Amino acid sequence: MGGAERVLLDVLASLRAAEPSWPLTLVSGEDGPLLERVRALGVEGHVLPFPRGLAALGDAGAGGTLRLLGGMAAAGPGAAAYVARLALILRRARADVVHTNGFKMHLLGAWAASRATPVVWHLHDFVSTRRAMSALLRRSAGRCAAAVAVSDAVAADAHTVLGPAPRVETVHNAVDLRRFTPDGPALALHQAAGMPPAPAGTVSVGLVATMGVWKGHAEFLRAVARVPREIPLRAYVVGGGIYRTQGSEVSMDGLRRLAAGLGIADRVGFTGFVADPAAAMRALDVVVHASTQPEPFGLVIAEAMACGRAVIASAAGGAAEIISPGHDALAVAPGDVNGLARALRRLATDAMLRATLARQGRETAVRRFDRARLASALSPLYRSLLDG
Repeated sequence: MGGAERVLLDVLASLRAAEPSWPLTLVSGEDGPLLERVRALGVEGHVLPFPRGLAALGDAGAGGTLRLLGGMAAAGPGAAAYVARLALILRRARADVVHTNGFKMHLLGAWAASRATPVVWHLHDFVSTRRAMSALLRRSAGRCAAAVAVSDAVAADAHTVLGPAPRVETVHNAVDLRRFTPDGPALALHQAAGMPPAPAGTVSVGLVATMGVWKGHAEFLRAVARVPREIPLRAYVVGGGIYRTQGSEVSMDGLRRLAAGLGIADRVGFTGFVADPAAAMRALDVVVHASTQPEPFGLVIAEAMACGRAVIASAAGGAAEIISPGHDALAVAPGDVNGLARALRRLATDAMLRATLARQGRETAVRRFDRARLASALSPLYRSLLDG
């Protein structure tokens, strides 16, 4: 489960708690932990597997536009059959509103839903960064009754790309404050990374992220290399590959080679994918968010705050909306390796600052990111679409 899937789970949990009489149905392109967890909430779950060509379709990375257009041509018959099967599920579910999650599902849902059924696009990314996909979404915007943007930055971008047709509302992401909490089990990161325990007094810092090409893994490693060795620091790269889209992820082997080339192989552990990010964060003294591009939201920032951990955030885009620099997080510019190294050094040598940021970050999370508020924003939106 990536960030968009965790947000979807939070949305369904919030709606289930606030509107217990509503029948909720989830249609997913593949089976897995998301389906298991939403079914536990009492949500009806359907698996409608993507055809192989459709699953790998995307326009992230170099040559992405040409790859998407070529892939669409190849996936055309499979996509049409998928839309027909999806439309059948929606009719049988008697859906009043279709709420889609992810670029491909925005298109497929818009094509599959009946003209009388409002379609809501949940925008987790900047539409303008996907050149081919943005053109397709713009052409389908007339079938979108409203869009939910995860930040004001994403909302502004959507207005620019999609035009005036869909109504766009900002609903910041949220977290489960009972799961992401300072108290609870902590993952033995050194064991997951195949390393010996760090010496007493070592400060643990970690980049907790998917392996997305713009999540700043290389910048994080280069920043760690610039922290003097006399400062006791152990760094971890926490996360593994989850996407099937070609060209969307960095290579773990490549990162290991980079760490070796920087002379920090003994200071950096690679855990691979972890099932419980909250437990991983609780094992860290500092959680680093190092995205090299403006972040649509930055869910890991809110999650780390909720876990009561000091945070360093790449403050651009939506991420800049959810922190108060110097109060509940330290801020660095995207791609600023020297700035990130300075922030790491500062937190590694100042336990009082780490504790202050951790405490105030938790307070921010409780005040702003409780997932109970998702339903209070979405329920009125759904009702207004049906009443209108």
